[in-house]
Amino acid sequence: MPTAAAKAASEKPKKLTPAMRQHAAFKEQHPGCVLFFRMGDFYECFHEDAEIVSRELGLAKVERSPGVPMAGVPQQKLDDYLRRAVAAGLRVAVCEQIQDPAEAKGVVARAVTQVATPGTLTGEGLLADEELGALAAVAALPDTGLVPVALVEASTGRFVVIDITSDRLGDELSRRGVGELIYPEATDGETPAWVSRLISRSDLAATPRASWHFRYAEALEAATNQFGVRSLAGFGLDDADPAVPAVGAIVRYLRETQGADARPELGGTGSAADDGPLDLPNVTLAHLRPPVREDPAGAMAIDASTLRSLEIERTIRGSEIEGSVLGVFLRTGSGCRTAMGKRTLRDWLVRPLASHTEIESRHRAVAALLEDRRASSEIATALAGVGDLPRMGARVALGRASPRDVVGLGRGVLAAEAVLAASTDTPALSALHTKLKAAYAEANQAARAVTVSCVNDPPPHLRDGGLVREGVDAELDEARSLSREAGTWLAEYQAKLADEFDLPNLKVGFNRVFGYYIELPAGQASRAPDSFVRKQTLKNAERYITPDLKGYEDRVLGAEQRALERERAIFNDLCAGLRSVLPSVTALADALGELDALLCFARKAADRRWVRPEITEEPTLVIREGRHPVLDELLEGEFVPNGCELGEPDQPAKLALITGPNMAGKSTYIRQVALISLLAHAGSFVPAEVARLGLIDRLFARVGADDALHQGQSTFMVEMTETANILNNATGRSLVILDEIGRGTSTLDGLSLAWAIAEDLSDRGTRTLFATHYHELTTLAEEREGRVRNLHVEVREWKPEGSDSRPGQAEIVFLHRILPGRAEASYGVHVARLAGVPERVSRRAADVLSTLAVQHGPSPAAPKKTENTSQLGLFTEYVPHPALDRLREVKLEELSPLAAFDLLRELKDRATGAG
Repeated sequence: MPTAAAKAASEKPKKLTPAMRQHAAFKEQHPGCVLFFRMGDFYECFHEDAEIVSRELGLAKVERSPGVPMAGVPQQKLDDYLRRAVAAGLRVAVCEQIQDPAEAKGVVARAVTQVATPGTLTGEGLLADEELGALAAVAALPDTGLVPVALVEASTGRFVVIDITSDRLGDELSRRGVGELIYPEATDGETPAWVSRLISRSDLAATPRASWHFRYAEALEAATNQFGVRSLAGFGLDDADPAVPAVGAIVRYLRETQGADARPELGGTGSAADDGPLDLPNVTLAHLRPPVREDPAGAMAIDASTLRSLEIERTIRGSEIEGSVLGVFLRTGSGCRTAMGKRTLRDWLVRPLASHTEIESRHRAVAALLEDRRASSEIATALAGVGDLPRMGARVALGRASPRDVVGLGRGVLAAEAVLAASTDTPALSALHTKLKAAYAEANQAARAVTVSCVNDPPPHLRDGGLVREGVDAELDEARSLSREAGTWLAEYQAKLADEFDLPNLKVGFNRVFGYYIELPAGQASRAPDSFVRKQTLKNAERYITPDLKGYEDRVLGAEQRALERERAIFNDLCAGLRSVLPSVTALADALGELDALLCFARKAADRRWVRPEITEEPTLVIREGRHPVLDELLEGEFVPNGCELGEPDQPAKLALITGPNMAGKSTYIRQVALISLLAHAGSFVPAEVARLGLIDRLFARVGADDALHQGQSTFMVEMTETANILNNATGRSLVILDEIGRGTSTLDGLSLAWAIAEDLSDRGTRTLFATHYHELTTLAEEREGRVRNLHVEVREWKPEGSDSRPGQAEIVFLHRILPGRAEASYGVHVARLAGVPERVSRRAADVLSTLAVQHGPSPAAPKKTENTSQLGLFTEYVPHPALDRLREVKLEELSPLAAFDLLRELKDRATGAG
């Protein structure tokens, strides 16, 4: 039985090794982060971190020391695992070795050089070309007025400030691709209610920061130090600007997560001088542009629900780019050639222009590229060779650039020369041409130094050299020459020794453990001359060294190391040169991205016969032979075109009610109109024969059924919330599309709501497409003549020989044509049969429909019905019946239980007799 002292001694924590003391220090510095701790060729995770990455990333977990679980990530797979970790909701602190292990006296010095979060990803492969992964900062959410927001794309350096109303904050963050929000933590440690509301409605990650980061003085200091200025007034932010706290806080956060303020933990004696040189990356954030204030009013307002409903970026089902509007422009052939173009195009689609002048300017540029097919083809060819300049530039600024980044950046800048040569300086493109020319002039010298110095096919890293061309640096050439000539010298030396000492089986070799050696078979070892010094004994051989061979070894191995060091120095000089021109590189990238997006619009117009839309100040909406931009491409010419006319002199109605069966194309039609309008405002040509559109300030779409159970909201509550947003914010210049409003509650409740909503939108003159199965709404066209019109989807119906007359038994064909007038039926039973509902169910449904479908005369609330309709009326007077007449005569207050029983028997007899 162990004593209490022995038990206490056994529970005493074990003494940590120097490396684990480092690990513990970094874990303390970065609470809430999984620590990737570099050890040789792996990043190791220990203790709880190992459990987390094993569970979330599927990494194998081992215990090399009892009670210490660990899991490793290969060094060359770091970016892949960072992407997966961040997608799993983890924050990862990357701890690098910043010292050559051979020079360390004790444990290798390390430092956390990067913290990977959803808003700070910069590594290659961590973000798709079109993704932004932006970071936002908000200091507070005022009860009234505008909210100042700072937004940064860490991977490109784009930095903007916007002032937005609190009710539109979530939508604006969504369409600007924000993945993470930082905010000041509350004194009680609780998440502020406004932050909780934001993150509950999206996939946004929220990160609290110390409140002093948002204090004006500290924030101003961080921002001015970053940009080397005494005031932010030159960036449009005056001394009292309420956006300064968010700007400064976001700068400070970037410096911490990108390693600009990295603190090394040293090994050995703890002295950098004693432990050898440290290799901390030169992190400057030089790619971070000064903040620019943008006015959200310059773009058409589109909320997150509308972006999702219209499938602008991703499909609703599967969340795929393929099948979305963005996917149409990213397809091979006519798609964007550059990553910058893809991001520009995405931005244009989610933030269409609201200015008539700017829209027309973009249309003119597309038209110019469309007219000059030769120049467009040459520009496209030149752009194909341009890499992702802003992201490669960011990695140069952050000290994470690979040789391929540097060479790609140099080549990409120089490719602009071919773009300039191909592009014509037409009036429509003159401003863009001038911007390209100026940026190229400032950046090309540093880029040319890269292409002159580096090989065409650079290695992925500098560990083994091979980046710099021969003839670029005399010192490097000399060191390489000595290394290359080693084989010749060794062969000659081997021949000389074998001949001189009559040892024909003598060999001279090399391995990384023992270096150069002379090897003799065991049978000839006795004949080894005195100048041979034994180095190693093998089973069947002896190995030796000589003073000459040792001297040569020192020279050769020293030359290889000198060559690597010299290449590293040249690489660093090239990075410094590129870093000095990064503002010009990013300006060049912006211009190339804009040109690429315009070219993509032009090529799509040419390939699919899209036309230039006319934008007017009048609140009109005229589309002839319009096509859904996605379905038209996917269906390869089989799509049925349709038109729309609202707000015209001969068709003044602003609200169109569309009736017809499911599957016939109502939802496709209203989406099509919305997408054509959006494309026109984005600057694109559109899939139609004619398009004349009044300027749109806000686009609303309420399409499809969705719930938000995590917020305690049912499908109907979500529908009504989104509808309320439309009714409270739509104006006479807005465009609204509504699909099946009111279906999530009882029939009468839903119809009443749909009726009132349609009336309200009609009264305010908002251009609206309202698809519905409530046929009673069609009477609004008569009640509000000139303000509401009826449209329906054309359907052909026939009854096969031998079929009965029950509703739902006829065969139907959807012609997908939108025609004036109202539909006479919804054909729900037919659609159910087409969907594969069992015959027994569809037949019973037809029987029930026959029972419910009552022939009736006109009522005060509904127009006269056509004959043979099977659509059940809700505001109708039913056929008189004796039982109903008898019930009207009953006085309930005078009815005893026995009398009630007798009455029920009487009514039953009358009903049976009437039957």
